[in-house]
Amino acid sequence: MTSSELHPNRVDVPRGSTQGVLSREQIRELINSQRPLVAEFRDLETQLQPNGFDLTLAEIHRYVGRGVLAVDNADRQLPDLEQLEFGSDDYLDLEPGIYHVLYNEVIALPRNMMALARPRSSLNRSGVTIHTAVWDAGYQGRSTSLLAVMNPAGFRVERNARVLQLVFFMLAQADETGYRGIYQGENLSR
Repeated sequence: MTSSELHPNRVDVPRGSTQGVLSREQIRELINSQRPLVAEFRDLETQLQPNGFDLTLAEIHRYVGRGVLAVDNADRQLPDLEQLEFGSDDYLDLEPGIYHVLYNEVIALPRNMMALARPRSSLNRSGVTIHTAVWDAGYQGRSTSLLAVMNPAGFRVERNARVLQLVFFMLAQADETGYRGIYQGENLSR
């Protein structure tokens, strides 16, 4: 019996890896595994990077309400959102401000891996950035992030554009429980 059979929420360490950042070939191997690390991607060869995987833009929303963060998660309230529609040319013009974005890809992190995300450099060079949190070991879902347009002239973006690079890190030891927060399994019914 393999370690994956004993621990179905954990994958074997990719060839040549102990700890640290996964390479393109290690990510490819995990995407092609029985429990894919990344699914519902647009173009594997374009999205695979030397040290990560590019996520693509599915939806953009405007914040129309306020959020509440309390000591007890039961008192947390997420702000209401309004989806913005892409034009007939699949582009959307954004004014300076903040936006909520949803990705096309589904991520399934095993309990011995976490991820960090960084905006693609072309965003930064356009006066735009993405803010995101730690992607905890064991997380599975179609995630969201905060897109901040700081360029006073605004920003034009096409649906399905690559906007974020997810970098995967092997943990020194697998987490026993993995992520169990309210965002587990988010946006999978899209």
